[in-house]
Amino acid sequence: MAVGIFDSGLGGLTVLDAVHHRMPDLPLAYMGDNAHAPYGVRDADDVYHLTKNAVERLWQEGCDLVILACNTASAAALRRMQESWIPSDKRVLGVFVPLIEALTERQWGDNSPPREVAVKNVALFATPATVSSRAFQRELAFRAIGVDVEAQSCGGVVDAIEEGDKILAEALVRSHVSALLRKMPNPQAAILGCTHYPIMQDIFQDALGPSVKVFSQASLVADSLADYLDRHPNMKGSGQVSKFITTGDAEQVSVQATTFLRRKIVFDTV
Repeated sequence: MAVGIFDSGLGGLTVLDAVHHRMPDLPLAYMGDNAHAPYGVRDADDVYHLTKNAVERLWQEGCDLVILACNTASAAALRRMQESWIPSDKRVLGVFVPLIEALTERQWGDNSPPREVAVKNVALFATPATVSSRAFQRELAFRAIGVDVEAQSCGGVVDAIEEGDKILAEALVRSHVSALLRKMPNPQAAILGCTHYPIMQDIFQDALGPSVKVFSQASLVADSLADYLDRHPNMKGSGQVSKFITTGDAEQVSVQATTFLRRKIVFDTV
């Protein structure tokens, strides 16, 4: 009964960690496409084909349900995969919807028409590919009206985090927040639209100020996944062993992942 978690790099480990703490007995198979990271600068077709290959690999590991713990893949590939490719006995879920449900104070599965919500001004921080896809705005429009979203493309932040350069990552975050605040001086909420960004959540919060509520995805996705599996226990696949696999250099990725999560992580090569 394994669930697959996929990301182009290490950011999805924040989701894996939250899921593990929420459901410690659930085997998790994590795949990082580190050889092709970052996805945030790739075009939609490229992201689609890379994501499709990764999902198929996780199905081979006995994961009937795969979480795309990558905002770029969720934005650029998920809808296309759901509409034309995923077989009826498999599920692939993204990371946008749990976050938007929290922002709009909706319960899972609430498909009522869009309505006005308390939050009117939202800052979105994401990769260039996620920003250009406008997937967040599209999903939000299904649930809420009258919300102004200002998106800020945060180039360089993912690379700095994966390289362990926290000084550069902090400088870039503060620069991107300043750029957004020039366009939207008084956001009520901020969305960290990349699973790498929880590592820098305190910096985002400090740069935005205490009046801005910062939404991060890892815990929200973990709670939504637990709810989903309670209602769909048949989607727990046949896999029995937790594992970490990568398209990159397994030894190097293991060192980076151990630093990233601050606990021992060992990857195998796909």
